[in-house]
Amino acid sequence: MPTDTLRVAVVTGHHPFDLPAFTQLFRDLPEPVKGISIDPYIQHLDDFVVDEGRARDSYDAVVFYNFHQETPGPEAEDPWYQAGLRAALERLGETDQGIVVLHHALLAFREWPFWSELVGIQQRGFGYHNDQHVQVQIADPDHPITRGLENWDIVDETYTVNEPSSNVHVLLTTDHPRSMRTLAWTHTFKQARVFCYESGHGATAYKNGTFQTVLARGIAWVAHRLETAEI
Repeated sequence: MPTDTLRVAVVTGHHPFDLPAFTQLFRDLPEPVKGISIDPYIQHLDDFVVDEGRARDSYDAVVFYNFHQETPGPEAEDPWYQAGLRAALERLGETDQGIVVLHHALLAFREWPFWSELVGIQQRGFGYHNDQHVQVQIADPDHPITRGLENWDIVDETYTVNEPSSNVHVLLTTDHPRSMRTLAWTHTFKQARVFCYESGHGATAYKNGTFQTVLARGIAWVAHRLETAEI
């Protein structure tokens, strides 16, 4: 039985997705380390911001899967809400609460420098290609997130977008001509660990076992539960 449970906020909004399959993905995530389980709280960004249950700061990690585009702030529409949104998001990195940026959340708030710094990519204009057969390559076989894994294939949506900055740690790559080369990377944002993962568009990707393993380990790593000696 798991002896440690990670409380994880999974934040969505402004992009359609297969809700039953996405929910099942988080229910089926494997233990990233023996004895550790992931307890997901799937919620819209509005609920994360308003935080009626006063739970936002208690999560071990936050997985962003949203696609909001308008830069939050008092000059935006609905300034009261937008000011609260900006304040909530700008708290990210002020503690060691882990941050995972998954798939289209990499392209959220594209004109906001704060989110570009969080993601580690500047100038986030992009193209996308559905149902691509992608060969995933392990760039760092010694990192706790990727240790023991072998290269694998996945059918997923790809993005053509600028590569992350040179100060990130690259974990996964691909040579697919319709994809950015770097598929997964880590870096530090203020006090927080960040794991960015380009994959994860729909049910086909959600059901890929290696995708599930990488996502689970990424969550555990940003939450400081997956260290070098544990894999």
